[in-house]
Amino acid sequence: MNCKTYIIILLLIAGTTLSSCRIGKAYKTPKMDIPEQFDGTENMEQGVAADIGWSTLYTDTVLQKLIAQALEYNKDMLAATARIKEMIANKRIKFAGIFPEIGIRANAQKEYLNYGGHDKSYDPEFSGALTFSWEADIWGKLRWQNEAGIAAYMQSVEAQRALQLTIVSQVAQMYFELKALDQELYIVKHTLEARREGVRFAKLRYDGGLTSEIPYRQSLVELARTETLVPGLENEIKLKENDLSVFLGEFPTDIPRGTDITHVPIMESLPVDLPSSLLERRPDVRQAEQKLREANANVGIALTNMFPQIRLTGNIGGENSDLANFLKSPAWFVAGTLTGPLFNLGKNRAAHKASQAAYEQQVYQYEKKILEVFREVDNAIETFQKTKEMRRSAEELYQSAQTYHELALLQYVNGIISYIDVLDAQRQLFDAEIAVNDATLDALLATVSLYKVLGGGLNK
Repeated sequence: MNCKTYIIILLLIAGTTLSSCRIGKAYKTPKMDIPEQFDGTENMEQGVAADIGWSTLYTDTVLQKLIAQALEYNKDMLAATARIKEMIANKRIKFAGIFPEIGIRANAQKEYLNYGGHDKSYDPEFSGALTFSWEADIWGKLRWQNEAGIAAYMQSVEAQRALQLTIVSQVAQMYFELKALDQELYIVKHTLEARREGVRFAKLRYDGGLTSEIPYRQSLVELARTETLVPGLENEIKLKENDLSVFLGEFPTDIPRGTDITHVPIMESLPVDLPSSLLERRPDVRQAEQKLREANANVGIALTNMFPQIRLTGNIGGENSDLANFLKSPAWFVAGTLTGPLFNLGKNRAAHKASQAAYEQQVYQYEKKILEVFREVDNAIETFQKTKEMRRSAEELYQSAQTYHELALLQYVNGIISYIDVLDAQRQLFDAEIAVNDATLDALLATVSLYKVLGGGLNK
């Protein structure tokens, strides 16, 4: 049988193997009885929140620049990008394993022999060949490995997409928290001015003999109490700026500010998609399913390890002791190797059972992820709606406290009420201002959270 015949036989075996069946169960998405809609969406429009770009939702241009910077320079995002590059290479390695390996081998040697000084000889040898090696994928092991490699790669892709959602929401959250601290510091400093004016006015009345020393001392206490709030807030602002700076991928520095938090528009509603559509779009759900797909492929790999494997090797080239006649001395070699388990105390069978158990774990993890998505969306919708109500109540409280404060000052000047009543009105006005600021922040953060859980943040 000549060399061409062997090559034809190898090609026939290759074609037969690549088209052969693959043992093991093909992957199927686990079935779950998913509700038709999320709770609390009766008054919310149906649609795809992910279609709203983050630059459309967050109109503050400073915030837009910060998000863009974080998406480009955040260290976790850069690491995720590098991870994708790694997985692309690994996927290529797994895919290449399905096909034959062809290489080259060249050798030149010259051996000198001296048998006791009587018989001397030189034994030169020159050889070169193309080498061929291929594992016949009869049971589908290599194809299972390729499928596992693709699933691992897709996990890295979906993980990066999920990270982008997190980065967009985290930057927005920290930015709003920073602006809320700015506003709180402004309220405190504005209150300080009122406290100083109160001390001046109380001292004038005390010096004029209109009141006792007690109101004057009370005004000093309130001034000192308010002053103690300033260093703590300034410290919180600096720490928040440092956190945001590192998140942006730079050394701690001052963070620019844009629109005042009191003028940031708050969305009245966000469109909510059907659960079935959202689950197909959420990157973390897609990542969980790719983990499940990889685990299923590993079951297939473990199953094929229980059967014999065939590996074909060969080479074709030339070999001669004279380099000039090298091409006139063809040589070729073809061999097949069959390897398989005979007795290993059930190691391969145990490995197969272990991979099945690992797959079962991933099924439960996938189902848990689905339940978590429903919890996150339901919680975010409820919080989104309730924070708007709380903000309206806080604004009403502020209006009442402001009116009460103005009346208290007027009556105190006319001697109708004591200074303690004025201090009480001032405290209530201060608390009401802080409550409005907190409620505004909560409403903004609720919007950020709902936007994220609905898959928003991938589009600019």
